[in-house]
Amino acid sequence: MLSVLAACGDSDDGGDDGKNTENTASPAAEAGGATDLSKECPETIVVQTAWWPDITSAGAMYQLLGDDMDVDANAKKVTAPLVASGGKDTGVKLELRSGGPAIGFNPTSSQMYTDDSIHLGIPQGFDEAIQNSDKQPTLAVMSLLAKNPQVIMWDPEKHPDVKSIEDIGKTDTTVVYVPTPYMDYLTSKGILKKDQVDSSGDGSPARFVAAGGDIATSGYATEDPYIYEEELPDWGKPVESQLAYEYYPNPGPSPMIRPADKAELAPCLKKLVPVIQQGAVDLMENPDPVIDKVIELRDTFKADQPFSKGVGKYSVEQMQALDLVAEPGKPVGEFDTARVQELIDVAGPVFESQKKPIKDGLTPEDLVTNEFIDTSITLGGE
Repeated sequence: MLSVLAACGDSDDGGDDGKNTENTASPAAEAGGATDLSKECPETIVVQTAWWPDITSAGAMYQLLGDDMDVDANAKKVTAPLVASGGKDTGVKLELRSGGPAIGFNPTSSQMYTDDSIHLGIPQGFDEAIQNSDKQPTLAVMSLLAKNPQVIMWDPEKHPDVKSIEDIGKTDTTVVYVPTPYMDYLTSKGILKKDQVDSSGDGSPARFVAAGGDIATSGYATEDPYIYEEELPDWGKPVESQLAYEYYPNPGPSPMIRPADKAELAPCLKKLVPVIQQGAVDLMENPDPVIDKVIELRDTFKADQPFSKGVGKYSVEQMQALDLVAEPGKPVGEFDTARVQELIDVAGPVFESQKKPIKDGLTPEDLVTNEFIDTSITLGGE
């Protein structure tokens, strides 16, 4: 089933879908210019994301969707003209496919090796690339977030002496979490005790609320603190949190290719990556249109998790406050290869212990490249 949110010449009348996206023609990029992708890129660039449409993990990609969106509600995907900064039509289309529950929780990198029509994949966490480096290698061409927003949260009223994850480890407080490699690292180093962590979490706040804040729980810095305080009537007060990144230096979601495709895609990536970089900057400066688009798409896809305007705005605020997109003064999307090596060093043993051996001799160069990055693009502007 094809649901057209906005199509050329359509006149929305507030019908069944309630998707009233006004269509305005985008000016074409200068032929042969930096944002004209029509000669170097596929006619439709297909991107597999890791979750439902959102701001934190793929907002910069949704920033690039033109208003003339074709939405496939069954396949949970959207296709639209790919527009660069200033609304310039790049001459190609962008197809964004939802991940996570939309594809049976198949990891993004695995999906890329199942479906060769995918040009770029965006895993939820960069460490997925390390985990699958032996059998399903990927090469990240930029990062959408320099730091992963995963956190552990606690009630400051119930735990007034806790100021960090390390402090939680000095107590007997149960930590409920959705299974994730960073927790295995924290317990392997004794930062948290193995007998205090509970991997049966499902991302819902229900257990935390039912326990009256006696437990700690995993979450995301860009959404959950706001949801707990503003959108949970049964809780309705602040929580404290700390980024797991401060112990486990996992970059955030990063567009990746299959290494075997690099030579073919390189001419496209040389132009596309700076367009995405600038999209990340534009998102931070004017997030409201993208937030509205994300809400509209999640409603159409019947996503199993709500997403409000307030959550979207909070996401951008926290991405700025915590320097999640890029370190101050650093190019947006650029990898710090020393930090990538540090992650290999800490995550490798975790995956080995899980009988998921990584590639022998794995190096940052196997996992990332900065060759397509425009170093002039920072959050301070070009």
